Amino acid sequence: MLFRDVGPRVHRIEDAYTNWYIVEGDDGLTIVDCGVPASWASLHSALAQLGRPASDVRAVVLTHAHFDHVGFAERARTVLGVPVYVHDDDVPLTRHPWRYDHERARVRYLATQPRALPIVATLLRHRAFWPSPVGAVHRYGDDGELPVPGRPNIIASPGHTLGHCALYLADRDVLLAGDALVMLDPYTGRTGPRLVARAATVDSDRNLASLDALSATGAKIVLTGHGEPWLGGVEPAVAAAKAALVA
Repeated sequence: MLFRDVGPRVHRIEDAYTNWYIVEGDDGLTIVDCGVPASWASLHSALAQLGRPASDVRAVVLTHAHFDHVGFAERARTVLGVPVYVHDDDVPLTRHPWRYDHERARVRYLATQPRALPIVATLLRHRAFWPSPVGAVHRYGDDGELPVPGRPNIIASPGHTLGHCALYLADRDVLLAGDALVMLDPYTGRTGPRLVARAATVDSDRNLASLDALSATGAKIVLTGHGEPWLGGVEPAVAAAKAALVA
């Protein structure tokens, strides 16, 4: 489902409880994260609603390379002919998006978190766990500006994955936080600013420390990989995420 203008010229698409974004720039469109494989159809639907042809898509940027964020990245690369950008440390995950390190066994959450069961069922129905590996990527580092429409600044925020990065659109006061913090934890069903459960986080202590880099942007609007937009400023969102228990 498309939600238009969740930030200035930034649009949110939600598939299977997972968000990805279209950023409009003066020189085309950037896709931030790629949802699940079924999101390929959502991309074309969203572009039609926005009145933009597929040829306007110039790049894909991944905040990280978990299975539910690389969904159609390979199809965008091969069909649309656009580069896929990912942090150096997440390149191995683009080849094997399901083989991510995590602190606790995933099966534990299926047994103890009943609110997560509808989310898992929806992910299964959308074949989220089986994205195509990305055949080739453009690597980026810990800082600087990406050469894509919207010119996002890289905000290194490792912990959820080793190479996780948020993207800051300074001229729009928008932070695309990826899964550095979320408004919905898919592994527990809990809402509000928080870290993703240890079932999908490689180093929760490092993730918590990385939140300071998000806070330093001072962004007004925070857009995450799961859940509703946060419009109350990044500092209160970070404070709430630090106060919430990591499941």
